[in-house]
Amino acid sequence: MQGTTRLSPSKLDLPPTTASPPASICERPTPALEETVKTNRKALAALSIFAAGSLALTACGGGSGDSGKSSSAGSESGAATSNAIITTNGSEPQNPIIPTNTTEVGGGKIADLIFAGLVSFDAKGAVQMDQAESITPNDTNTLWTVKLKSGLKFTDGTPVTSDSFIKAWNYGANIANAQGASYFFDNIKGYSADEKNPVAEMEGLKKVSDTEFTVELINAEADFTKRIGYTAFVPLPESAFADMKAFGENPVGNGPYKFEKTGAWVHNEGVTLVKNADYQGSRTAKNGGVKITFYADQTAAYADAQSDELDVLDAVPDSNFTNYESDFEGRSVNQPAAIFQSFTIPQYLEHFKPGKEGELRRKAISMSIDRESIIKAVFNGTRTAAKDFTSPVIEGWSDKLEGSDALSFNADEAKKLWAEADAISKYDGTFTIAYNADGGHANWVTAATNSIAKNLGIKAEGKAYPAFKQLLDDEDKDKMTGAFRSGWQADYPSMYNFLAPLYQTGAGSNYGRYTSTEFDGLLKEGAAAKSEADATAKFQDAQKVLLKDLPVVPLWYSNVNGVWGNKVQNVEFGWNSVPLYYNITKAE
Repeated sequence: MQGTTRLSPSKLDLPPTTASPPASICERPTPALEETVKTNRKALAALSIFAAGSLALTACGGGSGDSGKSSSAGSESGAATSNAIITTNGSEPQNPIIPTNTTEVGGGKIADLIFAGLVSFDAKGAVQMDQAESITPNDTNTLWTVKLKSGLKFTDGTPVTSDSFIKAWNYGANIANAQGASYFFDNIKGYSADEKNPVAEMEGLKKVSDTEFTVELINAEADFTKRIGYTAFVPLPESAFADMKAFGENPVGNGPYKFEKTGAWVHNEGVTLVKNADYQGSRTAKNGGVKITFYADQTAAYADAQSDELDVLDAVPDSNFTNYESDFEGRSVNQPAAIFQSFTIPQYLEHFKPGKEGELRRKAISMSIDRESIIKAVFNGTRTAAKDFTSPVIEGWSDKLEGSDALSFNADEAKKLWAEADAISKYDGTFTIAYNADGGHANWVTAATNSIAKNLGIKAEGKAYPAFKQLLDDEDKDKMTGAFRSGWQADYPSMYNFLAPLYQTGAGSNYGRYTSTEFDGLLKEGAAAKSEADATAKFQDAQKVLLKDLPVVPLWYSNVNGVWGNKVQNVEFGWNSVPLYYNITKAE
C-alpha cells in the first residue's frame, strides 16, 4: 500500500507516526507513519517486503507487549452481534479506489476490505487461498496454473471469472493507463514499460476456462504466490472498464465488505462499509461492517478511542506513547511491524544529484542524525534505528551490510563529508524535510532537522503540508523543493517488496526518481533466484548499492502501537500492522 505504502499498496508510505501501516508515498505511504509505503499500500505490506516478510511479518498481537494471540477486550458479555459496525481511523485516499492505482495507506485500507485476490495472508503472513482453489507452478516456477473457486461473484451480482482477473491485470499493467502499481506485473510475459509501445494484453495470461487460467513469467519466481497477494492483483467486474474513474468513486468488489451504498465515500470525512454476505474466501466478516473516519490529526482520534466513540485506532500519537498502555490497560498493542521509515532526497535537487557531491552530502546528512536520541525523546523507545532498507521482521534482514556505517550517528565524520562536498560546490540554502501535518510527523521532523542543523552547521527545518494527499501530489509531479518524509508498509511478506516498489527504475513509489542499472540488475537476479538463500544474497547486494547511493535516508523501523475500546473483542494486528478487521466482534 502503497508507501510512502499504501505502504502501501498498496502503498509507499506508512501510517502516521505510528507503527502501523502501507504505497504511495509510496510506501503504501501511510499518512502518519504513513507512513505507503505507497502504498501503495500498499503498499505494502511489508509493507511485505516489507512487504514481506518483510517487515515483519510476524506477529499478531494481543494486548500491550503481548506477541501472542488475539486479545479479547471489553465487555465480557459474550456474544457480539453479527451486524455491529466497527469504527476505525483512516485518511482520505489520494485517488479513486482503483486497485492498481491505489498505492498509499488511506486508499489501501479501503481496497483491502472490499476486494479479494487469489490469495490473502493470515496474521503471521502465511499465504491462504482466497478466491483461488489452487495455484500450481511447473517445475521451473515459470508457468503457474490458477483454478478459481466456483460460484464467485462481485457485489453487483456478476460472476468472478478468469476474465475478471486477466482483464484487470492487463489494465493495470498497460503503461498507457498510467497505473501506479503497473510495475508489479513486470515479470509476466508480454509486459512492457515502454510508453511508446503500450501492451494492451500480455501474452503470458491465457484463459483455459471460466474458472482456470495460466500465468507465464519472464523469469522464474519461487514466491509468486506472495506477490499476487497484493491488492493490484484483484479482479474487476465488467462495469469497471466502461468508466474506470467513476468506478473508483463507487467501486464494486468481491471482498469481505462492500460500500454501504452509492456515495458511501464522503470525501475528506470517511467511508462506511458493510458485510458482503456473498463473499467466499478466508476472511469472512464476523461483524456487520467497518466505518472509517478520516481524521485531520491522530490526537482527536485518540480522544475518540478513549471515549469509545472509536473502536480501533491503529496509530497512537507520539504525544501519548508514554501513557497509552495505561490509558488502555489490556487493550493496546506494541509489536514489531513491517514498516520502514525514512525521508527521501529527490535526485533532481541541486547539490544532491547523482555524482560525487550528491553522494557526499547524502551520507553527511544521514550521519548527522542522532537516531537513537530521537527514538528515545520522540517515540519513547517504540522505534528501532534502521540498519538497512527493509525490516527486522523480514526473512533475510541483516544489520551488518557493507556500507551500513552511513546510518550511524557520527557528527565529526558528517561535518568532514559536508566540507568535502562544499569544496566541489558551496551549499548556502536551507535543507528542508516536507511532511503531512495530518500524520503526526512534526515532532520527529523537528528533531531530525535540529540534529542536521547542529551537526552540519547549516540551516534546516521542516516544511508542513496540511494533508497527505497534497504532499503526495507534489511528489508525483516532481515539485518538491527539498527532502520529504517517506516510508513503506509491506504489501506482502518479502524482502523484494521493500526494494522494488521504492527504488527500481520507474517504479510507482519511486518518488525520488532514483535509477541504478546495478541495483536493478541485482534486484532482477534476486527475484529469479531458484532458492531463498540465493535470493537473499542478491537482495543484500542490492542494498549495498543503496547504502552507497542513499536515495532515501533510512531512519527507523516501527512497531505497531494501537489501541481499542471497551465495546470490541478479538482485536488482532497482523504481520503488516493492520488490524484484522473482519475478525473483530462487537457487543451492542
